[in-house]
Amino acid sequence: IKAEILSSGKEETFVSTGTPLDAVVINADLLDENKALKYKVGDTIDIVILRVTHDEIRATRKGSKSAPIDMENLEDAFDMELPVEGKVTEVVNGGYRVSVQGQQAFCPISQIDARQIKDPSQLIGKKLEFLITQFDAKKRNIVVSRRKLLDLQKAENEGLWMEKNKIGDILEGTVTRLESFGAFVDLGNGIEGLVHVSEIGFVRLKHASEGVNLDATVPVKIIKVTEEDGRLKISLSIKQAGGATDPWTMVPQTYPVGKIIDGVVDKREAFGIFVVITPGINGLLPKSKWRDSELAKSFEEKKKGDPIKVRIDEIKYEERKISLGLPLDAEDESWREHQNAKGFGGGSFAAAFSKATKKS
Repeated sequence: IKAEILSSGKEETFVSTGTPLDAVVINADLLDENKALKYKVGDTIDIVILRVTHDEIRATRKGSKSAPIDMENLEDAFDMELPVEGKVTEVVNGGYRVSVQGQQAFCPISQIDARQIKDPSQLIGKKLEFLITQFDAKKRNIVVSRRKLLDLQKAENEGLWMEKNKIGDILEGTVTRLESFGAFVDLGNGIEGLVHVSEIGFVRLKHASEGVNLDATVPVKIIKVTEEDGRLKISLSIKQAGGATDPWTMVPQTYPVGKIIDGVVDKREAFGIFVVITPGINGLLPKSKWRDSELAKSFEEKKKGDPIKVRIDEIKYEERKISLGLPLDAEDESWREHQNAKGFGGGSFAAAFSKATKKS
């Protein structure tokens, strides 16, 4: 605050605070480079409040290198586990140097945050709250931890969060980290959940970054909440919250029975070949469909990623299954006449296709 100098004694100076109590600043804090008092009664200076009791206010001149260190106040904070404000001043070996009420403290790099800091220098100059974890007044040795404070705050917030939310609720969160196994989403107040890669969307992903962006705001559904080693584990789903488009909703219109498409081999099994029709939609080309054809050898040699031309034979929408067949000869369109005349699909189409094949 800005304070006016009211009077100066041999060792202490009294300044106004705008309250019934005036503040006391030691004269050593008001000296110039020649050790002479550089201020007089009536001057206004910037001060920082160090300690307040029922009958006294202790302060120091802002920016003073000779400012007194109120070790008693810091010791109280240590004993009662009260948070103190500190300013990160520099990165040192193994951690950070932090200024706490004019006293230099050390914060191990593992204790500066609950998450790993990629660029340690980004915290320099920031004012943060810490807990004092080690205190030695004689040696002026102070060790602080921000992570311990964050963990305590998180535990409290988790309890409140559990009272307000339940499985099935849909919330909004921010994507904070992307891994191959999923995306971490911040739900506010330090509460974080995980969206498994399979719950990001309806398309199979190799990495969460393929389906969602960092810092994106997404709707999420709470699907599971457990507690392990005293920590809350929240499983979320973007897919079930309506944050992803289900490609199956367009299958009947986009891929009707009888349509010939250019697919890509996904994998081969003893009973057939799985084919990617479009991202998120696979179909099965049974081995029985091509085992006795002239192209049997080429199908046997198909591998993942190879192009393949197939026909939609049957769609089981509820089961999310598509049965594929081989395209008819381009000159033989008799199967289309059967389909248009009878309006068949699924098994009816397969039977008509078999009849049309024999005819050809």
